[in-house]
Amino acid sequence: MDCPPIIIVQHMPEGFTAAFARRLDAICGVSVKEAAQGDRLLRGHVLIAPGNRHTLLNRSGATYTVDVREGPLVLRHRPSVDVLFRSVARYAGQNAIGVIMTGMGDDGARGMKEMRDAGARTIGQDEASSVVYGMPKEAMRHGGVEEEMPLGRLAMAALRLGRS
Repeated sequence: MDCPPIIIVQHMPEGFTAAFARRLDAICGVSVKEAAQGDRLLRGHVLIAPGNRHTLLNRSGATYTVDVREGPLVLRHRPSVDVLFRSVARYAGQNAIGVIMTGMGDDGARGMKEMRDAGARTIGQDEASSVVYGMPKEAMRHGGVEEEMPLGRLAMAALRLGRS
C-alpha cells in the first residue's frame, strides 16, 4: 500500500511493542516494525515507538529519521505522544499530519497544538467512537485538533491529507 510514512506511539510497556509491531506487520498492507535508532521514514512503512523509550523525529535535508532514546517520563508516559508531536512540529511542520486517538489523560494535547501551529494538519477521534475520550478531548480543548471524526474515517482522512 502506498501511504505516507507513519510513526505510532502506543502507551505499551517494553517488550510488548515489538510483538505488537510483528502482529501488525503480519496483517497489514504496509510494513510495520518497532522503531530503532536512525530508522528512516519511508512511504508504505510504519514505525512503532518502543515501550519505555521516547521516539522523536529528526531531519537531515529531505531525509527524516527517528531518534529513539531514554528520558524522563512525560505526563507519566514513556513513550510520550507529546515528545513525538513536538519533534514533528519542529522538523516537519506543514509536511506532517497528526492523529490522536482514544486514551486516558492528556498526553499528546500540547504537542498536537504545536504541530497545528507549525502548519500540520491534525485530526482527532470523536467521542462517540472513543473507548476513552481523554486524549482526543484534551487535544481538542488545547486547540490542537483541526477536525474530529469517527474511528472508521481516520485512516482514509489521513491518507487523503497525505496526498494533498
